[in-house]
Amino acid sequence: MRYTIAIFLLMLTHLCFSQNKTEIYVIGNIHDSVPNYHPKILFDILDRIKPDIILHEVDANGMKEYESGVGITGNEIKASNTYLKNHPKTLRFPFDFEGRNQYRKDKGMVPTDNLSVKLIDSLYKVKQLTASEMKLYENFTNATKELMKIAELSPENFNSAATDKIGERRQNAQYSDLLTIIKERPEFANRFVVKPNGEKISYRDGFKLMSGFWDLRNQTMAKNIYKIAETYPGKKIVVLTGFLHRYYILRELRRINTNQYMVKEFYD
Repeated sequence: MRYTIAIFLLMLTHLCFSQNKTEIYVIGNIHDSVPNYHPKILFDILDRIKPDIILHEVDANGMKEYESGVGITGNEIKASNTYLKNHPKTLRFPFDFEGRNQYRKDKGMVPTDNLSVKLIDSLYKVKQLTASEMKLYENFTNATKELMKIAELSPENFNSAATDKIGERRQNAQYSDLLTIIKERPEFANRFVVKPNGEKISYRDGFKLMSGFWDLRNQTMAKNIYKIAETYPGKKIVVLTGFLHRYYILRELRRINTNQYMVKEFYD
């Protein structure tokens, strides 16, 4: 009898603990409105979850712009604003790398990143890449095409473990495989852009910096989410991010979790 009571109390304690445990939902988004994904669809997802906190993929200045409502067009903020009107006690915070846009410009990552990819593409089209380089670039473009097809489906499809794997493969192809091409070819060492401070930086060095920033940015975002979860225990937290970030953020959140929160899918 005592054993039965002990088991019951243990189960009850576990149930209460589970009910009060912080829940984090990382929702991968398409930022711009398209027929298969628009603010009403995201609002309906938020309304089902009923989050206490919504986190946006912006820094502090970006959050101020969001809250001003001026020139707002993205799916995330439109849905979030609608949800906030219905649930005015909802908290909203930024979780991105602080000053990300200016940081990338100041370091010369922008526009060397896009210019480097365009140069690889032009070399590919005129068959100037080696066979191994062509293969690396094709792996990148094929993964991109796979994701573009998935992005035409319902949000459950681009918020899945299978899509996360493709996203990880695509991003690794961009920041590792393409970097291999860029490191080997002189074209990228001999082309330059001018940074805001007047210094020159090569395509090669700029792209290398951007490759490292991909890791730094996502790791920082996960740490920021963790801090908010730690500050507001027992809450439902929705993280709104581009779906290419999802795999990285989820991986980091699971890695740094000290049994403080549960990571859940919005469709579970």
